[in-house]
Amino acid sequence: MGLDIHHTQFTSGDYRRFGERLERNLERLRQTLAIPGFGEGAGSLGAELELYIVDRQGRPALLNTELQAAAGDPQLTLELNRYNLEYNLTPVPIAGDPLSVLEQEILGKLDGLRRLAAERDARIVPIGILPTLQLEDFGRACLTDKRRFAALVEQLIARRGRQFKINLNGKHPLQLEMDDITLEGANTSFQVHYRVAPQHFADTFNAIQAVTPLAVAIAGNSPTLFGHSLWQETRIPLFKQSIDTRLLDRYNWHEPARVNFGQGWARREALELFVEAVRLYQPLLPVCAEELAGGDVSAQPPQLPELQLHQSTVWLWNRPVYDASCGGHLRIEMRALPAGPTAADMVANAAFLIGMAEGLRPTINTWLPALPFNFAEYNFYRAAQFGLESRLVWPRDRQCACEEQTAAAIVADMLPVARRGLIAIGIDEVSVSRYLGIIERRLENGQTGARWQLARLARTGADSRPGRADLQAMLDAYLKLSAGNNPVAEWPL
Repeated sequence: MGLDIHHTQFTSGDYRRFGERLERNLERLRQTLAIPGFGEGAGSLGAELELYIVDRQGRPALLNTELQAAAGDPQLTLELNRYNLEYNLTPVPIAGDPLSVLEQEILGKLDGLRRLAAERDARIVPIGILPTLQLEDFGRACLTDKRRFAALVEQLIARRGRQFKINLNGKHPLQLEMDDITLEGANTSFQVHYRVAPQHFADTFNAIQAVTPLAVAIAGNSPTLFGHSLWQETRIPLFKQSIDTRLLDRYNWHEPARVNFGQGWARREALELFVEAVRLYQPLLPVCAEELAGGDVSAQPPQLPELQLHQSTVWLWNRPVYDASCGGHLRIEMRALPAGPTAADMVANAAFLIGMAEGLRPTINTWLPALPFNFAEYNFYRAAQFGLESRLVWPRDRQCACEEQTAAAIVADMLPVARRGLIAIGIDEVSVSRYLGIIERRLENGQTGARWQLARLARTGADSRPGRADLQAMLDAYLKLSAGNNPVAEWPL
């Protein structure tokens, strides 16, 4: 989303040419992935951290362009709404102690950005959904001034043809209609990128899909919107509904939602996931790059700009990524984790997710038949809704069938699996103990970011929706504790 485009109005010819380019991109990707040794090499870990900018009263501050200019940092990019920014963090080799390196970079970036914000009487918030948001914080006036964002909004609205409906259940259910997609900007996440060898891609991708619900359950940090107590990870349904262009009719077919968990387990290789995204979804931004010479893909990995642009408008919670840099490689982008509460918490969430997947991967093909894909998708939404209290469908060793268990119980069982997986990919054992220890204490204390927020709001003693003053007071306490980088499991109420 950090790249811009040159125009915002498109013709049928633009879509035809873009479709032709997509087909050529897919063929060049097929040729590239077939090259012996492509994408092999050391694994790496990277991340994107989305952030809020707020004023002293905890209200969104429309300062993203100004802060980006003041920072002068090419890793800092603009997001859809003018009160959001994103840091593209430096990829680091997976072996050794990448987790501490990633945590220290987050702390350094946040420290510098907080100083710049303070000069403008503003603050930086790493949180899944800002609790002090109000309806007036959305609409065209809050949209960041970039052609790409304007074109994306127009294309999604044109396909919808009517207002976007939000229908979220919870303690205080929320129903509303929006004229545009800027409510999507309410969701801020910590998106983790993991470089994977092509021969292990399908197995690793499937393992990540299977365990993502457990990571979401232990990482929840988005329990409210507009003062309504909703899901533990309200980001999950909100993101899907806020840009859902489908007009659902139970008696007619419709394309899959552009935000979804996927269509099934990967069968053989990464290529099928890229092909699926092209076949299932119409292009939103049919902007063709300058024509590139065909050339020999074995001499230099191709850029495939149209495929990359199209992929950026299909928001799978776990997404395949092709990158021509570093000799060309494949990554898995994990998009389900929320921003915050602290740098230590975010890195621990990433470590737990990757560790579980790598611990499960060697036996994934004997394990998956016990978990049909629709059960995994069911787990994902239940984990987002109820967090550690959710009841998920999960296989038990040496038993004939799945059964429901609490997410908390499954997370406890998977901690040794995550440890085994992280050590197997070369991460230092001291680092493994530190970050999985953060997850373990969160599980023991039963305190995720979402649970802390809700418990802090409950101190008002009222069962009704919290008022603005309550939300602001909770956010002030959150900001102070977040800046200290003490894991949320240890936060006092």
